[in-house]
Amino acid sequence: MSPELREVYAALLDRAPENRIEPDLSRITRVMELMGNPQQAYRSIRIAGTNGKTTTARILERILREAGLRTGRTTSPHLHSPVERIGIDGSPIDEEGFLQAYQDVEPFAAIVDAEQEAAGGVRLTYFEYLTAMAFQAFASAPVDVAVVETGLGGTWDATGVVDPDVTVITPISMDHQEYLGDTIAEIAGEKAGILTATATAIIANQPYEDAADVLRERIGELGAEAAIEDQQIGVLSHTPGVGGQMLTLQGIAGRYEEVFLSLLGEHQARNALLAVAAAEALLGDGTTVLDGEMLGAALSTVTSPGRAEVVRQSPTIVLDAAHNPAGAQTLVETVRENFRLTRTIGLVGILQEKDAEEILAVLEPLLDHVVITQSSSPRAIPTDVLAEIARDVFDDEERVLEQGSLPDAIQAAVDLSETDGDQFGGVVVAGSVTLVAEVRDLLGVPQED
Repeated sequence: MSPELREVYAALLDRAPENRIEPDLSRITRVMELMGNPQQAYRSIRIAGTNGKTTTARILERILREAGLRTGRTTSPHLHSPVERIGIDGSPIDEEGFLQAYQDVEPFAAIVDAEQEAAGGVRLTYFEYLTAMAFQAFASAPVDVAVVETGLGGTWDATGVVDPDVTVITPISMDHQEYLGDTIAEIAGEKAGILTATATAIIANQPYEDAADVLRERIGELGAEAAIEDQQIGVLSHTPGVGGQMLTLQGIAGRYEEVFLSLLGEHQARNALLAVAAAEALLGDGTTVLDGEMLGAALSTVTSPGRAEVVRQSPTIVLDAAHNPAGAQTLVETVRENFRLTRTIGLVGILQEKDAEEILAVLEPLLDHVVITQSSSPRAIPTDVLAEIARDVFDDEERVLEQGSLPDAIQAAVDLSETDGDQFGGVVVAGSVTLVAEVRDLLGVPQED
């Protein structure tokens, strides 16, 4: 980052840490009103859920671009730079555009901050300010449609100032309980806050019936149009292949036979299904079949950095931002389905607010050994603390290696994967987005759109 971007990013972070929210839409609503409600200048699709939001957003945005629309995309968190959170036409805005968006919001944020201070409230939060920046940047571009990923929950999330044409809810599981509730039903209730009476709802198959019940009840109360996975829409088949998988999908408007998706894992097939259905709802009100060549071009070229991403061969190194038990379970299934590793080494670092014991317990059956480390995030669990948890979970001290230096941890994992000259070993990096981002940097992986 340039000195100017570092300064602006520090000012944003000073408003509230990444993992803090203030459940109140009054601040973001007020600042958008002062700015003339730029988020109303284009159509929008809003995405909530526990896992799969970012990839679903990326696939959907890729389809819409291939269909000829100019797109905006806002996702979180970022891997390498905050500019990744605001994308236009499939690419992050440049630093100049990010700084301009910050400056565009600044005078209006100052008004809201002053009003809040006078009333004993809090300033615009980090995420609220970034959201305002994204919506302003989209209006300035201008874009035809914005694909908007929620930050946390749905009901009180800052992205709630949009009036979406389509809403998408990915699978819901336990995460962020400190903000969203201690039960699946409570968390689903927060996610269901993105649903509206006028937006077509695209709903993933839910791993917990309590979540499905909450979503069905809310859709019924609103009288909203809905397409639910394994009812109106579905993945009819998926066949793993080199560099991706071949899919047959049943959308809202039609069936799409033998379409290649350049992402690994059954979960990515399901993410693609949600994206296809959302595109059908936006482009043709769910009654017009998507052009086959257009869809094939979009799905075969989509990328999702840090999500079951293979960044090295010999040994195979797979990076995945799995940071909760459900994400870890999906990663385990993806590795088993797509790789035939004779030795699998984990490289794991987890943040403090996460369920480290459960994440490690899910990963344990997959791994021969685990190298415990930590990213540079101040929220990272210290290596020695996480290693103690891992020793309890793995119940074998010889399977757990502790290495606080991330470069040394990478080398240790690679060495373990090649023990006794094994040519088919591999390393699976998981536990947090920050860890995956730093491993990508250390391995020299190019930053992608």
